[in-house]
Amino acid sequence: MSDDEDREATIVGCLDEAFGWLAETDADALRRKYRKMAADPFAFFRGTAPLFVADVADLEDDWLDDRTSRIWIHGDLHAENFGTYLAGDGRFVFDVNDFDEAYVGPFTWDLRRFSASMALLGWQKALPDEAITRLVERYVRAYLEQVESFVDAGDDVEFGLRLDNTDGPVHDLLLASRLATRVDLLAEHTRIVDHEREFRDGFGTRALAVDELAHVASAYTGYLDTIPDDRRMTDLAYQLKGIIGAYGFGIGSAGLPAYNLLIEGPTEALQNDVILSLKQGNVAAASRVVDDDHIRDYFDHHGHRTAVSQRALQAHADPLLGHTEIDGVGFVVSELSPHEHDLQWDDLTEPEQMLPVVRDLGRATAKIHCVSDSDSDQTLVEFQTEEAIMDAVGDDHDGFVADLVEFGLGYGEQARTDHRLFVDAFRGERIPGLTATK
Repeated sequence: MSDDEDREATIVGCLDEAFGWLAETDADALRRKYRKMAADPFAFFRGTAPLFVADVADLEDDWLDDRTSRIWIHGDLHAENFGTYLAGDGRFVFDVNDFDEAYVGPFTWDLRRFSASMALLGWQKALPDEAITRLVERYVRAYLEQVESFVDAGDDVEFGLRLDNTDGPVHDLLLASRLATRVDLLAEHTRIVDHEREFRDGFGTRALAVDELAHVASAYTGYLDTIPDDRRMTDLAYQLKGIIGAYGFGIGSAGLPAYNLLIEGPTEALQNDVILSLKQGNVAAASRVVDDDHIRDYFDHHGHRTAVSQRALQAHADPLLGHTEIDGVGFVVSELSPHEHDLQWDDLTEPEQMLPVVRDLGRATAKIHCVSDSDSDQTLVEFQTEEAIMDAVGDDHDGFVADLVEFGLGYGEQARTDHRLFVDAFRGERIPGLTATK
């Protein structure tokens, strides 16, 4: 068997283990997912966190010890998983988003995945390796500088990239987020009938049968018990006004059941109605290879894990964040917010435009790693993350940066090869249980 055949078998086997169940329950959804992944190497990389984790799990990593192997990580940190949100303290923040893959594991996995994503993004923009190297170096050095500052100042909980301390594309995105309104979001998803708001039918939604509607309503009641007391609004805010099935989540969540729920919000004024997203928790890629019963048993289900992880990784998370179950399967619940805007790279074409952005991304990554430690509400990581990281890196900042650059360039090249092999396997109908066309 050739090297390409060996690698194709690894790719197909890993994807089948992670997503093969979907071929039996919703083959069309899996086919759509794989079509999106086939579009280009970056899209393939975004959809293959299980493959990446399996690869790095076998990597000899000089920066890991008993503590730095047990840090709360994002789990799928790539260049497009950053954006804005309105924090629980009322301020707009630019930060890491999408916590479906979050888990406790080696901190370098996040940095390696981001570095590889920058190598892929840079390659697709036809940047030379020298320019990509500068971008990854800027990201990693900004990360180390921010971690080191947390050791000195200890202000990780209050740190954030906000309107008052950002500039350039990140600041512009925060301004756009500030201009967005709940009224516009409600107009997109709902309509007013007889002085009451209800969901509108449309692309990406489905009406529910009576039994399914009752199951979701019951799950909503269970969710209410998971909202922390210090973040709870008045009972009026949680009055349920409507439920609808939802589609259209990203590559990682394709095929997973999801619903939108309409609730009263803080007042009876129709413009204050709130839409909640309720979606099935994804099996975190890192959970497949991190063999630790204490971590695994900490979570009731993957919806619970996602909610706990987001609260750990964000200092001021969505006050509506929670979790529930439907037929024994975990779901995560959060507000469908008008203020969540993803960072877009289309207009960032030159390294000079991208360098200040990746610096901010490095600082944001440092923040999520360091805020989710002994100072946070969770009890899985009971030491100061910033101290553990700086102890592991020591004075060898240059060596740490060089390692991440070398890995990023190398894995970016590997991902381009993997994308080609995946497309060939998909077209050749060598993916178990799935044909290339209906």
